[in-house]
Amino acid sequence: MRKAKIARNTKETQIKLELNLDGSGKGVIDTGIGFFDHMLELLKKHALIDLTVKAKGDIKVDYHHTVEDVGLVFGQALDKALGDRKGLTRYGFASIPMDEALCETSLDLGGRPFLVMQCAMKHMMVKDFEVKLVEEFFRAVSVESRSNIHLRQIYGDEAHHVCEGLFKSFARALRAAKAI
Repeated sequence: MRKAKIARNTKETQIKLELNLDGSGKGVIDTGIGFFDHMLELLKKHALIDLTVKAKGDIKVDYHHTVEDVGLVFGQALDKALGDRKGLTRYGFASIPMDEALCETSLDLGGRPFLVMQCAMKHMMVKDFEVKLVEEFFRAVSVESRSNIHLRQIYGDEAHHVCEGLFKSFARALRAAKAI
């Protein structure tokens, strides 16, 4: 079974995460950050993974530690669940339209971390969530899962739709790459 449970406790965050790569999109997400919870819900649904995340962080200060640390833990769980990576499809690609936005992800689960994120909206906000945190999340995922992730906003002018397109395209790329 390609599953993992990871916990992380620091001064800033306490996180418990469970991942099943061969799931169906089930699980409960609770980070205390509404928009981020929405993005993680989309991730588990479109990647067809079971994902449960319980995170408590210093969100009264800002969202950075919580988002980055969830990325670290998700990346660690992904790495553990992938095991020796033998037999993986390894590569995944997805292009996702989200209303006026179009985003794509190219993914390699081959064991070497690298992140490239091209997003014109990095310094925009969705309510009180800075889009730049999407990059922090995926950088942490890349490093800890030892995955090469390229995310690109092709176009779009609504920050919510761009974020959603990035998470959904990553999820669909992961769905393809994790296949045996």
